[in-house]
Amino acid sequence: MARSDIALVVHIAGRDEALRYAVEDLRMDRWRTAQQLLHDSYGDWALRTFRSQVMGAVAAQSGAINAWCSETPDDPDALMMRARVLTERAVAAGRRGLFGAELIDSIRVARVACHAGAQRWPADPVPWVCLLTLARLDIDQRAPHDSSHWAAAPEPMLPPGPWPLLDSVNKRHPRNREAHIRMLQVFEARGRGGIDFARAVAAAAQPGSPLLLLPLYAYVESYRLQLKNQSGGVIAFWSTADKAHYVETALYGWFAHHPDPARTCSPLDLNYLAYVLTVTGVGKAADVFEAIGPYATPAPWSLVNHDRNHWQDDFHVARRRALGKRSRR
Repeated sequence: MARSDIALVVHIAGRDEALRYAVEDLRMDRWRTAQQLLHDSYGDWALRTFRSQVMGAVAAQSGAINAWCSETPDDPDALMMRARVLTERAVAAGRRGLFGAELIDSIRVARVACHAGAQRWPADPVPWVCLLTLARLDIDQRAPHDSSHWAAAPEPMLPPGPWPLLDSVNKRHPRNREAHIRMLQVFEARGRGGIDFARAVAAAAQPGSPLLLLPLYAYVESYRLQLKNQSGGVIAFWSTADKAHYVETALYGWFAHHPDPARTCSPLDLNYLAYVLTVTGVGKAADVFEAIGPYATPAPWSLVNHDRNHWQDDFHVARRRALGKRSRR
C-alpha cells in the first residue's frame, strides 16, 4: 500500500485510546471507565470538554448514564454527563424533524439537567456548553424557548444571540473551543452572522489557539449550503483572497505553533485545515496530512461530497497530491 494510501482509522475518539475504551464500555451500558476518565481529566477543562462531548454522543444511545446517576446521584460528573446525553438527544430530535410540544419538552428536560449540573459544580464550563448547544434549536426570535438565547452582541456588527451563555462558558474556561463552535452553529441555524462571528473570534485569538480555525468551519458550512442549493458562485467559491488569508492564518498561527500537532491538536481541526488548504490552492498541506496520520474524520470531507459514502476517496486523493508535491520539491 502506498504511503499516502494508509488504512484510515475512523473513530469518534480519534487518537485518545483511553477515551476509546470508555466509549466501548458506554456502548455496553458500562459507565465506570467513563467515571475514571473524567476524574483523570480534572484540571484540564479543554480535555474534559472534548471527552465529555464524545462520550455524550455515544451514551445518548445507551442507558449507561441513567445507571450512573441512579447509583451516585450527587456525583458532579454523572450530572454533567446526564446534561450531555439529554442535550444530544434533544439536538438529534430536532435534526430528525421533531417539532412542536415534543421538541420543546425534550429541550426543557435537557435544560433542567444542564442547570442541575451547573449548580452541583459551579466551576464546570460543560453544562453551559450544553445550554449553548441547545440554543441552536431556538431559531424563532418571535417565540424563543429561553430569553437568554437572545441578547445584543458586544460588537455592533454582530447579530443578537445567546451571548450570556457564551459569557458563562468563558468565565469558567476562556476561549473554550467547543463553545465557540456551538455559538457559530447557532448563527448558522438562524441563517445569518456566522462568518462575521467566526472572523471576529479569529481576529482576537492568540497564536496557537484553535479558534483561529473558526472561519474555516464557517466557510465549509457556507460552501455546503451552496452545493446543496446549487446557487451561483460554487465553482469559484474558494478562490478568494479572504479565504486564503484565513487558511494561512490557521496554518501559521495555529498549526505551526504546535511542536507535536499529531498529539496536541484535534483531529477534526486538522482535517478541516487539510481540506481548506487543498481546495483554496494554498497548498502546503503535506505536514498537516502527516499529523492527521490515519485519523481521518468524516467532516469536512463528507459534508461537501455529493456521495457522503465516498468521502474517504476524496481524503486519499488530497493526501496523495499533498505528499506528492512535497516529494517533488
